[in-house]
Amino acid sequence: MKTQIFTLESHDDLISIRDRLAWAKTPRILLVWPKGERIALRPLDLKVLQRQADALGAQLGLVTRRASVRREAEALGIPVFESSGTAQREAWPAREPRAPRAARPPRRDLRQLREQASPPETSWRSRLSVRVIAFGLGVLAVLAVAGLFIPRAKVILHPEVQTQSLEFPVLANPDIQSVFVTGSVPARAESIVVEGGKSAVVTSRIPVPQTSARGVARFRNLTPTEVEIPAGTVVYTFTDPPARFATLNGTRLTAGLDQIVEVPIEAVEAGQGGNVEAEAIQAIEGSLGLMATVSNPEATGGGSDTTAIGPTADDRFLLRERLTRELASQAEDELRGRLSADDLLLSDTLKVSQTLEETYNPPADKQGTTLALTLRLEFTVQVVSMQDLTELAEASLNAAAPQGFFPVADSLTFQSVSKPVTSAEGVTRWRMQAGRRLFRVVDTGAVQRLVLGRPLGQALALVADSQEFDSAPQVELTPDWWPWLPLIPFRVQVVIQ
Repeated sequence: MKTQIFTLESHDDLISIRDRLAWAKTPRILLVWPKGERIALRPLDLKVLQRQADALGAQLGLVTRRASVRREAEALGIPVFESSGTAQREAWPAREPRAPRAARPPRRDLRQLREQASPPETSWRSRLSVRVIAFGLGVLAVLAVAGLFIPRAKVILHPEVQTQSLEFPVLANPDIQSVFVTGSVPARAESIVVEGGKSAVVTSRIPVPQTSARGVARFRNLTPTEVEIPAGTVVYTFTDPPARFATLNGTRLTAGLDQIVEVPIEAVEAGQGGNVEAEAIQAIEGSLGLMATVSNPEATGGGSDTTAIGPTADDRFLLRERLTRELASQAEDELRGRLSADDLLLSDTLKVSQTLEETYNPPADKQGTTLALTLRLEFTVQVVSMQDLTELAEASLNAAAPQGFFPVADSLTFQSVSKPVTSAEGVTRWRMQAGRRLFRVVDTGAVQRLVLGRPLGQALALVADSQEFDSAPQVELTPDWWPWLPLIPFRVQVVIQ
């Protein structure tokens, strides 16, 4: 006999299995319960599937090794097999014939049951007067609900307003991190690099080296061996700056301790700086200084200077000062453009933090009628956040605010009344003046409770007498012809203006 086989899966449930059974067209339906899978079917579900198979004119069978399922199936009379092949080879037990359902006799008391379900209306409810009274009560109930929830009111109050003004000190310190009511605010450092050049005509006269000084250097041997002294060996003094001389020819220092040789020398740089006193030369450059000592038994001479137009140290200093001031002004302008409008730049703290380039043309001790300077400087400046100043102003005003008053939103103003001055420790001090408007605190809840359910005139009088106002209170009723204020609190709005 043909058999439709359905293999169950772990996600199958009663609904999905019933849908699959509906497609069966064979007299036998076999459900294969896979090994190791948990199918969410209860004993009652098996009974439902058995009845559906009966409704389709088919017999339901199971293939499973689960003992609990086998017991439940056998209790319902569902045949159970070891495998699908066994189910197709072996004969299935015959289904027990289902007893036909006996037809119920027709009921003859339906009219009586209908009359009991809908008994006749009592006589008093059908009277016109009763119905009119009931209708009137309903209308009054609707009007009462409308009177409670439809009217609404807006109470507009203009409380007493005062102006508060206060002058307080400000101390901007880069070492603090938060605002203190004593006047301290944090200051942060901003830096910028600017460069520029400037030139100036020079009229000063400077000494210009003309001839080089000459003399004799005496070398003394410190070793038992011969020491070679090449031409150009440099010897020098211990003065500041040192005077340096070079030997004019090479020679040899005879072997033996304290052996002496004298060599002519000439100043490396021309000018009067090469004219030194006797015994002023005391050092030798290079490794030769470990094998011999040097001195000049007589003073050197012959070095001379002349004068020419050229920049002096004062000329370089003045040109640098002028260019630094120009670059400082440029740095301040660029910093102001870079910072936001909520930042306060303390101009008094602007200073040069680092010199990155400084080039003079001509260089020092060189002649020339024009002195040019190129500078690249890094400037630093302290900046105070306007938000911190606002916080300080509010804290100072709050500490001095009169009791019973509250600040008006967005009414705070402040300005500096003195110039910021920075101390040697980097702390900047100045004074500021702040002001704002205050209004007297109004207990809106008390006003709301005071006017609930009262006539308009009486409510206005009670509110006006509760405290002082700048102008008379106002009430806006909706609808405007309604004579009383609402009885429900959430229908009354109190507005402060």
